[in-house]
Amino acid sequence: QVQLVESGGGLVQTGESLTLSCVASGVISRINSLGWYRQFPGKQQRELVADVSGSGSATYADSVKDRFTISKDSATNTVRMQMNSLKPEDTAVYYCRIHLDPMTTLGTLYYWGQGTPVTVSS
Repeated sequence: QVQLVESGGGLVQTGESLTLSCVASGVISRINSLGWYRQFPGKQQRELVADVSGSGSATYADSVKDRFTISKDSATNTVRMQMNSLKPEDTAVYYCRIHLDPMTTLGTLYYWGQGTPVTVSS
């Protein structure tokens, strides 16, 4: 079992910044990637915001490129996302997700955090 605990969400105004953090704990052998997804109000699907691989390669949604920066600390299994120049359309619940290496993991490969809300007022 793996647990993900997120923190850092909140209410900010347009143009301000927030940093989200997620700490993974439990039985973790090797991580394929750690990422942030978001779910917009009234929507069921979650979309990828940013993702960082075990080797450190990062991927971003077009809508957040040049504004958000994802980083990880392998020693503590922590992933952070610095969000700058926030816009009202960034308002969503943000979820952390871990993808475990299938070659070294038995059972579930994906785990999600409980979500942290981000609200950007205009």
